[in-house]
Amino acid sequence: MEVRMIQSSILVVDDETRMRKLIKDFLMAKGYQILEAEDGEKALEIYEQNQSKIELILLDVMMPKLDGWSVLRQIRQTNKTIPIIMLTARGEEQDELFGFELGVDEYITKPFSPKILVARVEAILRRTGKEESSIKNYDGIEINKEGRTVSVDGKPIELSLREYELLAYLVENENIALSRDKILNNVWNYDYYGDSRTIDSHVKKLRHKLGKKGKYIKTMRGIGYKFEVK
Repeated sequence: MEVRMIQSSILVVDDETRMRKLIKDFLMAKGYQILEAEDGEKALEIYEQNQSKIELILLDVMMPKLDGWSVLRQIRQTNKTIPIIMLTARGEEQDELFGFELGVDEYITKPFSPKILVARVEAILRRTGKEESSIKNYDGIEINKEGRTVSVDGKPIELSLREYELLAYLVENENIALSRDKILNNVWNYDYYGDSRTIDSHVKKLRHKLGKKGKYIKTMRGIGYKFEVK
C-alpha cells in the first residue's frame, strides 16, 4: 500500500478491506482525508511517516502481525494526546476498562452504525480542539475556508464567489458523483430557477483557472461531476 503524504488525515486501521472502505466512504463524504493500514505493523509505519498530519486514529483490536493493543501502547509512548478510537468485535466491560487504562479516547463495538461512528469522530475532534483545519490541500489545490481563498501549487487564483462555492462543494464531496440538480440546489440554492448549462459554464471556467489541476473535476456522463484526485 502506498503511503500518501497529505495535509491532515484520519488513520483507519483494520484488517478487513470491506470495513476500511465502509469507514473511509462515510468519513470522506464529510470532507475528511483518509490514510489506511491493513495490519498493526503498517499502521505504525504510516503513523511514523505522517504523524504531524494525522489528527485521529481509528484502530481495530484484532489484527495480524501486531494487534491494536500493541499499536496503541507504542503510539502512547511518544504521543499522549492524539485521539484514538478502538474498534472491536468484543463488548466486554473488562476489555473496555483495559482500553481506557492504555489511553483510549473512545471504544466502539462492532457492528456499529457508520453514521454514529462519524458523529463520535466529529465530537472527539471538537472536544480535543483538533477539528479539521480550515485550510485543506488537495494535491496542490489549497482551499482556505476562513479566508475563502484558493491557490494552486502555492500561487493564488482569482475566483468569483460562485466559482469558489462550486469548487468548495465539489471538494467537500470528493470521490462522490454529484448530479447537476444536486449541485444547482446546493451551490445556487433551491430558489434558483436556472438550468444545468450554468453549471457546465462555471465548471469550464473553474477548470481553466485551476490549470493542470482542472482535470480533477471529472465529467460523469449522464450524471454530472465528481472531484477526484488520482
